[in-house]
Amino acid sequence: YTQQHAAETQLSEFNLTEIKAMLGSYTKVLFVRDPFHRLISAFMQGMGSSPSFSSFVQDVLDSGRHNASTTWKPLVSLCRPCLVQYDYVVMFGFLRQELGHLLHRAGLHVDSLLPEFTDTQVGWTYSWLSEQMFSELSLQQKKQLSHFYRWDLAAFPFSNSFLSD
Repeated sequence: YTQQHAAETQLSEFNLTEIKAMLGSYTKVLFVRDPFHRLISAFMQGMGSSPSFSSFVQDVLDSGRHNASTTWKPLVSLCRPCLVQYDYVVMFGFLRQELGHLLHRAGLHVDSLLPEFTDTQVGWTYSWLSEQMFSELSLQQKKQLSHFYRWDLAAFPFSNSFLSD
């Protein structure tokens, strides 16, 4: 888009005509990740001061959707997939396959740009971690998390998510 703007300018700061022009001039790619995996990652990176995963989840639930950190805020409230027509949606866990396709579509030499991903190993690790962390939560916390992320679970195919049940 030809208009000059600072890197931190929010899309909402433009009028509707400018937004349509900008969105029409870009290839829009959305990277999505299972919301439960995002919580695990945030906890493991020390994003909260909670001593246990269960208390971290309770802090997230207590903060609510509107006060949530972007690290664990529901994706639909961050990227507006119902309003923005994304050209590609890339699922975490299929990065190598999907990024290879995107780079090829952009006319770039895939092998020289794409780092080695071990999607299978990452998937197995998160599957094991999810099982361990999910078992720490109370039934009420599990239900509240499913409700907290209900729109993400409806918008994206996280069929293997522990929160989908």
